[in-house]
Amino acid sequence: MSRALLISTYEMGRQPFGVASAAAWLRADGWDVRAIDAAKETLTADRLGGAEFVAFHLPMHTATRLAGPVIVAARRANPEARIAAFGLYAPLNEEWLRSLGVDAVFGGEFEEGLTSWARDVGPAFQAGRAATLKGSPYAKGSPLPRIHFLVPDRSSLPPLTKYATLQMPDGTRRTVGYTEASRGCRHVCRHCPVVPIYEGQFRVVQPDIVLADVAAQVAAGATHITFGDPDFFNGPTHALRIVRALHAAHPSVSYDVTIKVEHLLQHRALVPELAATGCAFVTSAVESVDDRVLAIFDKGHTRDDFVEAVALCRRAGVTLMPTFVAFHPWLTLASYCDLVDTIESLDLVDHVAPIQLAIRLLVPHGSRLITTPEMQPHLGAFDPRTLTYRWTHPDPRVDALHDEIATIVGTRLTADRRAVFDAVSALAHDRAGLARSTRPARDRATVPYLNEPWYC
Repeated sequence: MSRALLISTYEMGRQPFGVASAAAWLRADGWDVRAIDAAKETLTADRLGGAEFVAFHLPMHTATRLAGPVIVAARRANPEARIAAFGLYAPLNEEWLRSLGVDAVFGGEFEEGLTSWARDVGPAFQAGRAATLKGSPYAKGSPLPRIHFLVPDRSSLPPLTKYATLQMPDGTRRTVGYTEASRGCRHVCRHCPVVPIYEGQFRVVQPDIVLADVAAQVAAGATHITFGDPDFFNGPTHALRIVRALHAAHPSVSYDVTIKVEHLLQHRALVPELAATGCAFVTSAVESVDDRVLAIFDKGHTRDDFVEAVALCRRAGVTLMPTFVAFHPWLTLASYCDLVDTIESLDLVDHVAPIQLAIRLLVPHGSRLITTPEMQPHLGAFDPRTLTYRWTHPDPRVDALHDEIATIVGTRLTADRRAVFDAVSALAHDRAGLARSTRPARDRATVPYLNEPWYC
């Protein structure tokens, strides 16, 4: 039996769905599959050797950068092996990946193409090391395939207890599972890495597969499920079918989802049902409270829409967790203060992971921002070290503020969210020469949150 090795380098503290899904397809095709999660396991040279096929899951920027030296080590340990990379960031960084020894890349809906390529590339490949995308579902501008998924196989991954937990307001913790009910997105926000691969397409995972995956993770100890869909309300009928069935089968299991502000308002009648079926919180990529920046990003919502969504979720009993691209070329010292003041005025300090206050805009290969007129004056050369296009803020004080805030956040990862927020806000107002409004003291409104809240 041929041996396959699947490697994840980072997935925000959660058990990697992409690796588990690929494992199910390869095992069904007769492969002896091992999996390594380098974020949770010790990666030794002997574990990288002995495989005829090696594949790296690259769902995000951080995972891709971390994969570089591991790819080199895997090629050294398996000089004759076929090596592939799959996930959103594989096609975006194809040239760089091939320079490290990767032979093929697979983007959206990778399972069928990855399995076919692993099976079909034979002696001619070994003789000539052909650089081919044979069987790959990724081809820019063409429709992505519609596949019938298999239940993910998590048997060779670390147990759920090794991953991030959900911290509850009462001080208890919940073991977290992770699944996906859909992939891709109907929307084409200019800064989003999903867009260059899916180009406005989205694909559902069959409900029986999603629910079987959830049931397996609950049996393994999960008491909370994160749905990793880029937007859970891309297909609201499909989404509600899933969470209704989840709640009926596992009424004590909570869950969280990601939904655009635009979709929360468009489907406002469904938000109370999220609360009724056990939704612990909704993450929403708000990105900015500046309407000009939101228009540049093509987010589909305004500042007022965000404020309305906060009120909507609060009335429905759903915790809204906004995320932000805090630093970008159109930021000013005053508008950063406006961002933190808005967070505080909406009573969202505990809802915002401190890292969100330091996120700097990433511009990877394929980003729609590259050709946006507003971005052009700020855009520098592509940096192969960071796998992004460099940009420098026209006001050096803003870049200096970013460095200072990143230091505060990075050195206080386990500190109280409100204490970190207060330090960041005080620094920003000082650098802007603005007085910080004093607000009445109030009881801390604690909210549930995952204890590894990184989003890049």
